[in-house]
Amino acid sequence: METTIKEQLIQKLKEKSTKVAVIGIGYVGLPLLVTFAEAGFHVVGIDSDQRKVDMVNRGESYILDITDQQLAPLVKKGFVSATTDFSVLREAQAISICVPTPLRKTGDPDLSFIVSATESIAPHLHQNMVVVLESSTYPGTTRELVLPRLIELSQLEIGRDFFLAFSPERVDPGRTDFTTYNTPKVIGGITTDCTEVAGTFYSMALKTVVPVSSAEVAEMAKLLENTFRMINIGLVNEMALMCDRLGVDVWEVIDAAATKPFGFMKFTPGPGLGGHCIPIDPLYLSWKLRALNYTARFIELASEINTQMPRFVVGKVQDALNNDKKPLKGSHILILGVAYKPDIDDMRESPALDVIHLLKQKGAKVEFHDAYVPVIAHDEWSLNCVSDLMAEVAIADAVVIITNHKVYDYQAILSASKLIIDTRNALGPAGRDNPKVIRL
Repeated sequence: METTIKEQLIQKLKEKSTKVAVIGIGYVGLPLLVTFAEAGFHVVGIDSDQRKVDMVNRGESYILDITDQQLAPLVKKGFVSATTDFSVLREAQAISICVPTPLRKTGDPDLSFIVSATESIAPHLHQNMVVVLESSTYPGTTRELVLPRLIELSQLEIGRDFFLAFSPERVDPGRTDFTTYNTPKVIGGITTDCTEVAGTFYSMALKTVVPVSSAEVAEMAKLLENTFRMINIGLVNEMALMCDRLGVDVWEVIDAAATKPFGFMKFTPGPGLGGHCIPIDPLYLSWKLRALNYTARFIELASEINTQMPRFVVGKVQDALNNDKKPLKGSHILILGVAYKPDIDDMRESPALDVIHLLKQKGAKVEFHDAYVPVIAHDEWSLNCVSDLMAEVAIADAVVIITNHKVYDYQAILSASKLIIDTRNALGPAGRDNPKVIRL
């Protein structure tokens, strides 16, 4: 009996004789590229950023999760290459799309990167090919946006000639216990055959694949994961606001509640939401539901609370300086840590940007230090990391801890500073009841 296209492709995937292409080689795409290469596939990364392409081809990594020692041998052995040219897809039989999905300034989803990737793939789409979208998006994107353009421009039949699925990325930058390899991978295809082929593709390089019944289920699962975190962070941020009004230490409250061994999951407040997923993905779902005449009330409320946290932090800075008989305008403020979470260099959607912007608007002289970030380039301003941290701590009117990197000597910073606003409880017990420390 003659084998089908599906069976032929599955066999090639199992033999690892297919060439893999990863479109978008940033925080998600580069680790995925390396993981497939380490599994024995020949992988090409495609990106519009010539700097990234050149660095990959030299075996140099530009993200903390991948080291040069991991990447360089794969490049030298010919398992990894990078290009800006989509025509290499003619030789590929498996594609992962890992492009950004930001929000527009209006709050609507910006799917232009997905659209562009789809338009670039379509001319080179051929039989015996599987395409997997990993970019976080609203339910229906794979079927309603990507699929029609691929069919229209290629004239191929889905589920017979080529296979399309959605598999949400679950990258947590800086994490070492769960990586691209061992984080379970949810996969939902346009058809059952699509799920089978895509599942086979990923199972050849990743430890665990979790097939689901449709692309929409996989898309919704990703949004549930991040909406869960966004809403719980919104809850604990509102708890911080309430405790501030009541004169109660929110950090002590959280630690006390966390002693319960069941029915409670610990979340901590902070200066706002940051990262590539949590501040953005739930709003994709909210936007989609508005089109169906439904208001996602939990999402809208949590977003409102989280969005106001940078302004709350600036208010705490202003009040603390006022108590020292100093105006915020003209005061020297040092921001400590600007990455969106500890021990990484990722600044996407970092609340530090909003805090700095608000402080500058009010006339403060703002500097920053971050052990991982040398320069901040914002729409309206730019700042260089100060070279001498402790000298800046000593002269600053206030030090505002936004990101609690582990590399900092917080006891030395506490001793040298005049005033600290600690939004992350970085000082721990040493900051409690200390007259020059204001905690969130």
